Amino acid sequence: MAVPSIPAPLKIRDYRAFWVARFFATVAGMMMVVVIGWQVYDIARESMSRDDAAFLLGMIGLAQFLPLFCLALVVGVIADRVDRRYIARAAVALEICCAGVLGWLALAGDMPMLALFVVAALLGVGRAFQGPSMAALAPNLVPRELLPQAIALNSISWQTGAVLGPPLGAFLYAVSPATPYVVAAILFALTFICLMLIRPVPRPAPSILTPWRSLVDGIAYVRHNKVLLGAISLDLFAVLLGGATAMLPVYARDVLFVGVEGLGPLRAAPSAGAVVMAVLLASRPLKRHVGVVMFGSVALFGLATIVFGLSTSYPLSLAALAVLGAADAISVFVRGSLIQLHTPDDMRGRVSSVSGLFISASNELGELESGLAARYIGAVPGVVIGGVGAIIVTVLWAWRFPQLRKADRFDQQKPA
Repeated sequence: MAVPSIPAPLKIRDYRAFWVARFFATVAGMMMVVVIGWQVYDIARESMSRDDAAFLLGMIGLAQFLPLFCLALVVGVIADRVDRRYIARAAVALEICCAGVLGWLALAGDMPMLALFVVAALLGVGRAFQGPSMAALAPNLVPRELLPQAIALNSISWQTGAVLGPPLGAFLYAVSPATPYVVAAILFALTFICLMLIRPVPRPAPSILTPWRSLVDGIAYVRHNKVLLGAISLDLFAVLLGGATAMLPVYARDVLFVGVEGLGPLRAAPSAGAVVMAVLLASRPLKRHVGVVMFGSVALFGLATIVFGLSTSYPLSLAALAVLGAADAISVFVRGSLIQLHTPDDMRGRVSSVSGLFISASNELGELESGLAARYIGAVPGVVIGGVGAIIVTVLWAWRFPQLRKADRFDQQKPA
């Protein structure tokens, strides 16, 4: 029986350190997300109706998005001028502090709602710096011909962490409210150590442009490149409308009646499906018709969202979320590969920051949209209508961006 060979990117020392850092950071971050969401909803339900408490879940999303909105594009300019390793390390240091503060408050037995919102906003600041810097760092660690495989491995690292983080956070929360925050702080510290192991990477020549001009050029580059603009904006609007995961505490407590113990598997199910798909993509990369595959995966994402929204069966809900995650993994893989292969290295920080802003808008503003929908039409109708909206967006974008729809092979893509 043949022994599976180690993927080529993981044979590179610095990329291994990056891959492990990404894994630890994801586990810790997902633990924080699931526990903060549960605590906000649980505290709110003591004095509010289900739909009003769900609205606060949306406001948590807004609290995380506002720092990202204010900082993401500026961070992209910084990531093209400052050593990307330093930026990522500083962001992780802030996340260590966030986890430590909530752990300390939980140990003291006093967790005010305001503290959860403030820490959520600070985590948004950390993500604003960490996302573009790490996204721009990864292509510097592997040869260009290994980049699509490295992107698939990045997805495996992130999705595996996202599978383990939510149930681990829920389990540790059942032990004590402080435990998941303490463990998250330790994992963020391990992330910091791994980032310290990455050696200096090649840097593009210093820009002669002012920071403002660099920022404007980064936005203009994405706006004029129809493949990049289509790929990034498709994710923004499809996920913004189909943001079912924001309502998982509502479903766990008041629709499926499985409590915090059932919330962990629900939160992990999309990532479990994504891990399976990422492994398949790493071992059998897409070769043809990548644009059509991307649009098909986004439509499947919307359909799975509808099934989840209507389900009152826990197993069916888990299955729908797993399919949703697998479909999203295909979209993320194609979009990430096209973005990196269409972008010259001296603009990767700025383009990654634009992409990160769109992704964050889709996630956090999607949570706000879900919260508003829950308040005015109910949580379940809001999720279902969001899934329908994601399918409509897919059809519109396939018509509006024919260059993206007709994208065939990754090896045909060259930076402009």
